[in-house]
Amino acid sequence: MPNGSIYVPRDEKFTGSSPQNLYLTFWLAGRKNRLRLRAAYTVAGFVAGHLLAARLGWNAFATGVVLGALAGGTDAFIAWRSHERTAVWRGKRRGEVRTGRILRMMLRRRGYRVMDGRAVPGKASVDHLIIGPGGLWIVDNEAWSPDTIVAKHGKRLFFDEKYGTSVAKGLIGAATDLAEVLSRETGVQVTISPVLALHGCTIANRSGVVSGEGLTVAYPRKIPGVIRRNPTAQLDAEQVELLSRTAARILRRMS
Repeated sequence: MPNGSIYVPRDEKFTGSSPQNLYLTFWLAGRKNRLRLRAAYTVAGFVAGHLLAARLGWNAFATGVVLGALAGGTDAFIAWRSHERTAVWRGKRRGEVRTGRILRMMLRRRGYRVMDGRAVPGKASVDHLIIGPGGLWIVDNEAWSPDTIVAKHGKRLFFDEKYGTSVAKGLIGAATDLAEVLSRETGVQVTISPVLALHGCTIANRSGVVSGEGLTVAYPRKIPGVIRRNPTAQLDAEQVELLSRTAARILRRMS
């Protein structure tokens, strides 16, 4: 552990290291084992291909190569995907860039406007403001370590053993501030729903979405579906245009 233990001798290589550096160190140290396992999967796939070809009368060598490559490639993809999930937490990717790309790709063609990095002067700032036929949402990004479990117990959100109350209150406050400004400036009474995009950690729900304490938390790729399936208003094209133009005019763009 980074802080040491009375039962485990201190290893000076890790003294003072950040969790991100420790993760990367152990990931690199496990490379040989991963390659051995991948080779074993490839061989097993090759053998399975031979057996299958013998039953079906196919070319044994070609079938073995295909299944072996499929087994090894699948293991490589899973390992890459697992490592890539930590990229934002490790500082190799920017969460707001990744989430913004997903939101624009999945929502623009359905009539939604996605505005990145906006703030009410002197008040709240958010990573993304979404305005569309189904209502308004704000989306913020946070990165947590890969061993963090996010779950809902009763009506409360938990990040491991920590309450999610402070996170929820902050985003709900930002949503309230933005809604008040847009309602006042446009004359269209709106509410804004807050969503937190989580990077790196594990959400304890097969859907990849958990809601509690007035906040929805989800993996970035799940957020467009959350927005489409849970409309909070019915806005026509003129209202969407008015709200979008007003937001672009009065909300300061964050660098």
